[in-house]
Amino acid sequence: MAYDKPIPRPSPHTMPFWEGTKNGKLMLPRCTHCNRVHWYPRHICPFCHSTALEWIEGSGEGRLHTFAVQHRAFGGWAEEIPFVTAYIDLDEGDRMLTVLRGVDPENPESIRIGSRVKVEFEQADNDIHIPFWRVVEEGA
Repeated sequence: MAYDKPIPRPSPHTMPFWEGTKNGKLMLPRCTHCNRVHWYPRHICPFCHSTALEWIEGSGEGRLHTFAVQHRAFGGWAEEIPFVTAYIDLDEGDRMLTVLRGVDPENPESIRIGSRVKVEFEQADNDIHIPFWRVVEEGA
């Protein structure tokens, strides 16, 4: 089945991220001046305003910061409603917005803030693999 959701268009600035996802790696921008990871990619560190940035391979792990159950969507996402969007606190620092997989959107009381999560990648086309996150068992 063809991928029917919006597919991002990488820019030269975000290409390291997308090359990483294609290889099953979560690449993150880090400031070499203050040593902090930030998300989303940008040309300047949002913490110390340095332009000395590099890309590092992240662990692909984090914790669920917050979530919302989506009951309306368009395009390919309309076929998946309800689904859960979430902010993930990356183990390396900062937060990433995502669709959370492996949870029951019909039973939001079962979704626990602070749960450990791990990234997984879904192939959208030959060049783009989309990161999603999934709740994992503690110690797994």
